[in-house]
Formats: sequence, C-alpha cells, structure tokens
Amino acid sequence: MKFVAFYLPQYHEIPENNEWWGNGFTDWVNVKKAKKFFPNHNQPRIPLDDWYYDLSNEEDIIKQIDIAKKYGVYGFCFYHYWFHGKLLLQKPVEIFRQNKNIKFNYCFSWANEPWARTWDGKNREYLIKQEYGDEKDWASHFYYFLPFFKDERYIKIDNMPMLLIYKAASITDFDDMVHCWNDLALKHGFSGVYLVNTLRDNSVNDNKNFLAHVEFEPARSLFPPKMTLWKNRIRRYSVLAYNKIFKKNLLCNPIIPFNKIAKESLSKGNPRNTYGGVFMGWDNTPRKNQLGTIVHQPSRQEFENFVKRKIESVRVNNDENNQFVFINAWNEWAEGTYLEPDTENKYAYLEILSKYSK
Repeated sequence: MKFVAFYLPQYHEIPENNEWWGNGFTDWVNVKKAKKFFPNHNQPRIPLDDWYYDLSNEEDIIKQIDIAKKYGVYGFCFYHYWFHGKLLLQKPVEIFRQNKNIKFNYCFSWANEPWARTWDGKNREYLIKQEYGDEKDWASHFYYFLPFFKDERYIKIDNMPMLLIYKAASITDFDDMVHCWNDLALKHGFSGVYLVNTLRDNSVNDNKNFLAHVEFEPARSLFPPKMTLWKNRIRRYSVLAYNKIFKKNLLCNPIIPFNKIAKESLSKGNPRNTYGGVFMGWDNTPRKNQLGTIVHQPSRQEFENFVKRKIESVRVNNDENNQFVFINAWNEWAEGTYLEPDTENKYAYLEILSKYSK
C-alpha cells in the first residue's frame, strides 16, 4: 500500500506569525508549553532526542525524509496556503523541490481556510481572509503549482498531477476555476488536474470535477449529528462557566477512546475512488487548552488493526494502480497525531506502517 502523510510546514519562522503570535513563533511554542489535564496525560509531547527542527534548514527536511523512506512512507502531502496570491509557509516545499537529489514523492493539499485566532479562542478575529478571485488569480495560482507539477517526484495519476482540496464548498466559482486549471494543464502537457475531495464531515461532495476522495480522520468521524452538536456546546459552555467561577481548568470535552473513532471511520460508506485515512490519536490541547479534544493514542495492536482494515477497504474501492492511505499526519505535534518518533512511542507507528508499505 502507498502511504502518504500530511505534512505541516509550520516549524519555521515567518514575519506574519511573528507579528500575530510574537517573535520566534513556530508550532513548537505550543508543543513545549502544553500541560497535563489529568494523571498520565501524555503532555507535553517531546520529540525523540529533543529534535525540535527548523524547516528553513534543508538538512532537517532531508533527515525527515530519510526517516520516512526507511519506514516505507511513499510520500508527503504538503499543506499549501494561498490567499488571493499571497503565500504562507511555502519555504519547506520550495526547498524540497529545488533539491533534485531528494528522491521522494509528494503532492499538495490546498488548506483553503481563513486564518483566525482559534488558538486563543477568538475564532471570528481573522488574521488573513481566504478569497478566491477571478480567472486571473486562478491562472496565477496554477502557474505557482506548475513547476511542482512538472517535477518527476510529484504524484500523478494518468498524467494528471494530484491536488487535494480541503474545503471545496467554500470556493466561489469552483467549476470555472477547475475549468481554467484543466485548460492550462492541457496546454502544458498534462491530461488535466487530478482533484481529490477531502471528506471532513458526514457530507460527500459529488461534484464531477473530483476524480477521487480522501478520508480526513479523525475530523470526519468526530463530526457529530446536529443534536449531539448542541449537547456538546451546552456542555462546553457549562464547563467554561464552572472553570471561571471556581478558578478551575477542567477539559470541556469528554475524552474519547481510539477504537470508538476507528469503528465509526470503518463503518462509513465511501464513494468509488476513496483513499483511506488513518490517524494516531488526537490531542489539540496544546493549541486550544481546556477547549481541546482528546482521542486516546492507540496501542500498537489497535493502530495495526485500523491500518489493516483501511487497506482492505482501499483495495476494494480503487483500481490497482491508484491505491493510497493518507496518514494524519507526519508532524502534527500540537494536535497529537504524528508519525515522527517521540520519547513515548519512539518509532512504533512507523514500524507498523513499514509492514504494509509497497
């Protein structure tokens, strides 16, 4: 099976983050300041050998890829941030593309959401808005992608570069934008753009422009029905009020067993050409503090069982030459789901993947 890991390019300084969050900010700041909310809470997470890397350094990127290749990871899916022509956090993937000696596969996921102050509870205070522009902007966006698409390491299906879209429903004039991209792709020797829809909740976008789908877990299986959503909100408001009155810092959301989410994920009905999605637990309290959500980390056996079942479903649902399982993620340390080795699990999850990699 081809395992592709989502890759967060947050671990280097940029002027915007220094302005918004303070000088020297990277996601390591949140990771290091994390605190325990209960006995045996695995926080703060500590990278093996205290490797708090800097993704503006080529050597650190090469070391990451060496580890991924050793354990059979097929490629990275870099999160891509484009705001009406403005790029953010693009440096790691540009370093990667420019070094042709790095033999490793990759693609993009356009994380097309506005950036807001969600980390400190100010969800409606936008740092930068997501706007989509017109044909001029779409063409500009395509021509940014083009050198990557032409890279022999970039993942392609039937001569079409793979591009994941995180939140397609938010894109105004989506069909027109895709038509523009496909026309430009044909002009540059491709057969089009292989668009992949990200399944983030209970809905499935059946837009004909999507040639495949990918499960984004645990978000998809954590997404509750409306009634449960309202119950969860009432619980959060109640706990927040309690914390404020009695000066406590209790978690606002119940802790969820890994197998509960894994079972929910495996029970989902998927359209044809859906890539599987797996994760290694979830804990975003380093970012959201008491408002965070925790899914327990799986044991080795729990994770292996989950991976095996996902592989089975992908093989049934996809052609032989188009089978992927996407891992959330390579390095989402502040959300508690990462393949990189830490002091607690070391290489455990990578060792499991290596048994089933292709």
